[in-house]
Amino acid sequence: QGRLVESGGGSVQPGRSLRLSCSAVGTITSVFNPSLMGWYRQAPGKEREMVATITGRRTTEYADSVKGRFTISRDNARKAVYLQMNDLAPEDTAVYYCNRELDGRNCWGQGTQVTVSA
Repeated sequence: QGRLVESGGGSVQPGRSLRLSCSAVGTITSVFNPSLMGWYRQAPGKEREMVATITGRRTTEYADSVKGRFTISRDNARKAVYLQMNDLAPEDTAVYYCNRELDGRNCWGQGTQVTVSA
């Protein structure tokens, strides 16, 4: 099944952008390509929530709070998924997790911290 490795988090000021990356290390193509890939986040004291998902056919879904600001994409050749985050706001501060789902089985990354503050 492999594992998911996130990168790209950091601390930025409001209005700035960040791009998160997630690599499916050790995952074979026949598993990655049809998988539903997603980004989730968890802020302190809150439950984990879906941010964006993308199917194997690149159908996307976004949380209302990020529509128009965040874009999810995937590169099957690289077995990677990305989250471009623009116009970041303090309420976007959270640990962001990459997820892979296939046939009811989930795999989570270790998370990457995103902090937005002036």
